[in-house]
Amino acid sequence: MTPTHGRQTHGRQTGDPDEDARITRTRADVARTAFDVLTGEGSEALTHAHVAERAGYSKTTLYKHWPSRSDLAALALETLRGVKQHERTGDIRADLVGQLKAFRQGVLDLRLDRVLSAMAQWATVDAMHRIRNEVNSEGQRPIRTILAEAFEGPQLDAAVSMLSGVVACPSLMFGTVPDDDVIEAAVDIVLRSAGGVGNPKRRPAERLRRNGPVSAR
Repeated sequence: MTPTHGRQTHGRQTGDPDEDARITRTRADVARTAFDVLTGEGSEALTHAHVAERAGYSKTTLYKHWPSRSDLAALALETLRGVKQHERTGDIRADLVGQLKAFRQGVLDLRLDRVLSAMAQWATVDAMHRIRNEVNSEGQRPIRTILAEAFEGPQLDAAVSMLSGVVACPSLMFGTVPDDDVIEAAVDIVLRSAGGVGNPKRRPAERLRRNGPVSAR
């Protein structure tokens, strides 16, 4: 009888638990290091040699699991899945402002501007395309959920893009982030349009005031 290695589960052979743990640890180490390199030094520094040196692994190990630089970039972006979001209060205006401020803080603390730039740089690579869509969808979900109380269809998509762009555009184009007044003004402009002509939901002013007062600035 040929000896088997590992454990048998329902007729299937599973891997060595120690080996599985080692692979998981290696992946986490490399992902964290790749993210630090990407956000701290930029996409040009994201090479197998540099990441391997900083993470304490051989280049052979990195090339085996992540053959291309775009694979390293996609791995780095997986780190963003654990980024904490603003906790909702039920006040539409306050929640939108809070989400945008959290996004702004992420740009400052995590250098999300460099992450966005990297996603654009490798946008045509399948692995990066998939991760980019997941990261963007997850990142925009809180704002989209809040805005869905007042918009739907194309207007919802437009409102999400406009509010996300308040932080994303200046960080990418000018290397700056909006101050509180700009964020609040953007939210107010979008919410004021919620009861306007052409909005399919046409939320009455009383409903918007109840969920979140809109300042007339």
